[in-house]
Amino acid sequence: MAEKKTTIHDVASQAGVSITTVSMVLSGKGRISAETAARVQAAIQTLGYLPNRQAATLRGGRSGTVGLIVRDLCAPFYAEVTAGLGETLEAEGRTLLLAQGGAQGHGTLRAAESLLRQGVEGLVLAGNLLHGLEVRQRAETAGVPLVCAARGAALEGMDLVRPDNQQAARLATRHLVDGGHKQIAYLGGAGHSLTRAERLGGFCATLLQYGLPFHPEWVIESDGRQGIAAKTEALLRRHPQITALVCHDAAVALGAYFGVISTGRALGGQALEGLYSPRITLVGFGEASDAMLAELPLTLVSAEAREVGRSAANRLLQKIDGDTTLRQWVVAPQLTVREG
Repeated sequence: MAEKKTTIHDVASQAGVSITTVSMVLSGKGRISAETAARVQAAIQTLGYLPNRQAATLRGGRSGTVGLIVRDLCAPFYAEVTAGLGETLEAEGRTLLLAQGGAQGHGTLRAAESLLRQGVEGLVLAGNLLHGLEVRQRAETAGVPLVCAARGAALEGMDLVRPDNQQAARLATRHLVDGGHKQIAYLGGAGHSLTRAERLGGFCATLLQYGLPFHPEWVIESDGRQGIAAKTEALLRRHPQITALVCHDAAVALGAYFGVISTGRALGGQALEGLYSPRITLVGFGEASDAMLAELPLTLVSAEAREVGRSAANRLLQKIDGDTTLRQWVVAPQLTVREG
């Protein structure tokens, strides 16, 4: 029978301390009393525990690794964030360790603790901030810098790199108004989404700026693509004067496309002053790499997610080098006109 490998849990139990304390002793970071550190080191010696990654950290002072906790790697926004992070860190000779927190963020804290046990030099939290405060506390205790890369605003006291959601919505709405549209609806996004709230703010502000009406009944909530085609069709049949739709993301844009087709109306084109328009123009938020958007006659407002990733990596490297100033970066969106 193979001998059971000694783990960091065994060391913590032997020394009578937490796993986080053992990690701090191994990395040389955080505030640990000399007595506690000696007790941990004695347990390490007794049990013969020294992981390779931690051994490299102790010899060289740095592990050369950075941890990323991403909400959902399959989501185009977070895939692009990951790519931007990886490119920048690789250029600096560092390796990215990836963990997923899950769509609702329930695995975020577990992922953070796992990455900290592996001796990462820094952490990037991308996406759901459900356990953001706990992750920040764990990182601070371990003496590991933390940066958030998210679609919406972060928790207080955390470095943040994010897209400008309000400006993105202003770009989308202004583009439609410039095309002659005056009857514009907003589709999609969950009611609890901060990203949606920010985009709706930009949408409403732009309508107000141009003296156009805002109709609350033309703002349709939808968590994901489920039922969005039917909701779009119902909206357009009830309010046939609508000539343009702002779509919350790629899944919503795809559902809206099929909803428009179901009404018998075509896509694309400018609004006709004073006339019923048989055409509907779509503008959506998303990344150019999203395959769902490739064939749609859809003007796209990109959050520049890859640039969010690059900026988050650069900020984290600054913090690893000792910059303790709390900062926030907002990455400007880009409008790509692509209509049939």
